[in-house]
Amino acid sequence: MSQLTIVDLAKKLGLSKSTVSRAFRDNVDINPATKARILAMAEEIGFSPNVYASSLKANKSLTIAIIIPEFGNKFFSQAIKGIEAVARSKGYHTLIYVTDHQVQNEASIVRSLANGRVDGVIISASGEGKDHSHLQLLAERGIPVMFFDRAYDDWKGGYITGNDFDSAYLATKHLIDNACKRIAYLAINPNVSIGKVRKDGYEKGLQEVGIPIRPELILDTVNDADQNMKDIAHLIEREKPDAIFASVERLAISSIRVAKQLEIRIPEDLKIICFSCLDIADLIDPALSVVKQPAYEMGQLVTKYLLDKMEDPENTKFANSVYLDSQLIFQKSSLK
Repeated sequence: MSQLTIVDLAKKLGLSKSTVSRAFRDNVDINPATKARILAMAEEIGFSPNVYASSLKANKSLTIAIIIPEFGNKFFSQAIKGIEAVARSKGYHTLIYVTDHQVQNEASIVRSLANGRVDGVIISASGEGKDHSHLQLLAERGIPVMFFDRAYDDWKGGYITGNDFDSAYLATKHLIDNACKRIAYLAINPNVSIGKVRKDGYEKGLQEVGIPIRPELILDTVNDADQNMKDIAHLIEREKPDAIFASVERLAISSIRVAKQLEIRIPEDLKIICFSCLDIADLIDPALSVVKQPAYEMGQLVTKYLLDKMEDPENTKFANSVYLDSQLIFQKSSLK
């Protein structure tokens, strides 16, 4: 039996080839009842469209690139799940690239993608840097870009992120409400957008109740666990903070390890809270207080926006940033 074609299916249904084609592309410009009838008949006669051939004719790769700073963070693994769920539902594949927080690596990856290997790019910024001309290259090649979680100050498009300022402010207020007065703020690469915003929220929480901002309690450390533990130990021994607000989860874990080494009790001597998507925060001893970001939902939404942008790149909605609410979960590590 010869292979069935979209023309055969259209003839059987008494519809035009373009109408049948729109049903398989999940086009919104088709009556839902008509679409259901087309798909039901396709199932009945065993017809399956050649998506790959269609993509070649349309000069599309049906592939989306995801560029992230790191894998070793639960936030990104959850965000990728959200991205892939939406991408797969629309017939797209994904390629994942990791920059190790280096903007030069990001630039190299973007230049390699600008040859048309992908139809769109989703990025979480690697580091601030000064030269982001690689993003302009994508624009020149007509490849849509959407940022999530982290963006650059000179990025003119919108992006999907969490309400980090409000969350950092509320986390700081929580520590203050639990009798903390010397609250240390720990960050890695504070020049990235989220680092700045979270620090601003922390400072607002202090200023609102008249606690001075002490630069000596603000630690800018590194990704390396051994080095950041040394930096945290030095901070604790020198400045004697009564609380630590970590902008990323790995710094909270390092702080717990340092406290154990120094025989500092949590939460009696030192309270801790951090931004984190850890599912096992309640199993840490003591249970870790967290600002839990909607990582999966962020991944879903940024992918929906990218796909919309690919269809309608001039739509002004893509210049607006979208802020999703995080969940503050207060557990033993930050309570009186």
